[in-house]
Amino acid sequence: MRKTEARGRPMGARRWLAALAMSWGMIGLMPAPAEAGPTTLEATYSSGIQNGWVRVERWRDTSTAFTQEAFPPDGRGDQTGQRATFFADASPHSSKFLMYYAPGWNTGTRPVPVLLVHGANQDADIAWADPNEAGSYGCGRASCPSTGMMQSLSGAGYKVFAVNLPHKNGDGYFWSEQIADAVAIVKSRTGATQVDVVAWSKAASNARMYVSNVRKSWGTAYRGDVRRLVLLGSANNGIDLSFRHGWTFSLVVYPECGGVINGPTPHDHLVCYGINREGAEWTYASPYFPGSAQLLKRWDATYSLPTYEQDWYTTFHGGQGFYSSGPGIDAYLSRSLVNVIRNAPSPSGVRVHNLCGNQNDITLLHNEHTGPSDGVVFIQSCRDIVGVTTHGGSATIAVNHLELGWEPTAISQVASWLAAT
Repeated sequence: MRKTEARGRPMGARRWLAALAMSWGMIGLMPAPAEAGPTTLEATYSSGIQNGWVRVERWRDTSTAFTQEAFPPDGRGDQTGQRATFFADASPHSSKFLMYYAPGWNTGTRPVPVLLVHGANQDADIAWADPNEAGSYGCGRASCPSTGMMQSLSGAGYKVFAVNLPHKNGDGYFWSEQIADAVAIVKSRTGATQVDVVAWSKAASNARMYVSNVRKSWGTAYRGDVRRLVLLGSANNGIDLSFRHGWTFSLVVYPECGGVINGPTPHDHLVCYGINREGAEWTYASPYFPGSAQLLKRWDATYSLPTYEQDWYTTFHGGQGFYSSGPGIDAYLSRSLVNVIRNAPSPSGVRVHNLCGNQNDITLLHNEHTGPSDGVVFIQSCRDIVGVTTHGGSATIAVNHLELGWEPTAISQVASWLAAT
């Protein structure tokens, strides 16, 4: 078993994806008895919790379908800070997840509780409670706030919860099932019959999977318990960002090139400092990133590829370039769930909203610039509503992908949708 202590990690501009260098905290642990049913409560933490949360629980989904997903051996995908302590493991089994409780979770006056679901390479803290936990640039800007959507909604009388998923690029079927688990827990804790779900980026697709019954045979069928589904920066019609820009995104992943980002690349070989490096473990076929290929879809018919970027053709279409080689995006599209989700209509009782950004200005990131985007997802993909039966409305605001969960305009828009009858 891999060690679970915090590892030293490079600091710098790419912390928004790597979620690096979180600080440790002392907490109190109160063991809890196991509960009957598909989930088991393993531990409750009720003191010394950072970032304004008042309670954290560790749960386990008892389905035998859950596996131990693989983590990069250099620790870049590990749970960090208090999350590692709450999980009791920096590389937890994928059956486990954390439930975070905001102040007022049991006293808020708003009738419908809210569940917040973070995206890939995020966690409940940096996404919703302290965007500055990763330091400067961790939130998409040089300066990051120390509070977020959790504090804002809690202060407005909402009963707010958040789920922290175990693997930062986990299989979408696993994430979808744990979103279903988290909704059930919120209902049990509050007595509510329905929950409003706010899901960001990758988790937006996985939340759609739950309500639309895109599941494995062992998965939970939709139970009619989501009132509103608010999607932040969702790649509703897919994404091809890392394949569009030549070798750019591989350079920040391959360790031999100094890369630290916890994400897949298009390349199985890359020249780093004059040496050709083999890197099959960093591709979309890698066991380290099981949920990433599920979001892929080609956009080259809509927005032309940037022909001036190094190895642009072979990166997208496959083959040997000057400094890189890889199989191309088509090699992974059989794993994509984008059209599967779009072809599974959401229930008419779920009002779905899309919040999109139009600023491709994420600090120190090679932003998506070949078409209107939030720096990561094309606006046209974000606003896509194929498969959405009841569309509650979309909004495009002047923020980038990493600001959608904390920027005041974004929070205000989410709050207005949640408050609507």
